[in-house]
Amino acid sequence: MVAGVYLFLHVPLLVLMAFSFNASRFSVAWNGFTLEWYRDLLARPDILRGLWLSTVVGLTSAVVATGLGTLLALALARYRFRGRATVESLLYVPLVTPEIVVGISLLTLFASGGMALGVGTIVIAHVAFSVSFVTVVVRARLAGMDESLEEAAMILGANQRTTFFRVTLPQLAPGIMAGALLAFTLSFDDYVITSFVAGSGSSTLPLVIYGMVRRTVEPTINAVSTLVLVATTILIYLADRLSREHVAR
Repeated sequence: MVAGVYLFLHVPLLVLMAFSFNASRFSVAWNGFTLEWYRDLLARPDILRGLWLSTVVGLTSAVVATGLGTLLALALARYRFRGRATVESLLYVPLVTPEIVVGISLLTLFASGGMALGVGTIVIAHVAFSVSFVTVVVRARLAGMDESLEEAAMILGANQRTTFFRVTLPQLAPGIMAGALLAFTLSFDDYVITSFVAGSGSSTLPLVIYGMVRRTVEPTINAVSTLVLVATTILIYLADRLSREHVAR
């Protein structure tokens, strides 16, 4: 039963990957193996621009979201303050809110504030929905940390700053990295929210791919989709591996 479910989920992806090596320009029959469509990607400036923009936006939003998410996780895990329960509840709202609702609300916010749509609004939007994911991952690591190590460091004469950078942060580092990888993956792959907040000349790779599909199903679409799928899978695997290692420790 489980094998059947996994087969149902992954067969379309496997077919996509297989036809990215198909010599035929039409994905209806197998005409032989070729790498032509991957070579053609290098001659597509629109795809390369989209890839570059997605990478820049993903890295920028991941860095900002990781910093904010780590600070929020520390505040929720280590401090008691008025309204803490409310903040903790609101943390999960972006995780369960449909992306189309998030996209419309962000577009309304930017429009009411007179902000021009572009790379800046894309980064802000991606940070907004990534912070919660980072916070959940880092907080899970904090829950499994041994606070006695920090207490011992302070008993031995270390101040709070030294304890944080020499004891707390090294223990949190893999969890922070896992959150950063997850934030980058979410940003790089996002289409729905980005389609609402992207302006003219700021098309990320998912937007470029969608535009190509609307015109015709080119063989290069299978190739670029395969590359994105492989890269995303690797990043998710690394994030999951780091999270599991922390739980085990």
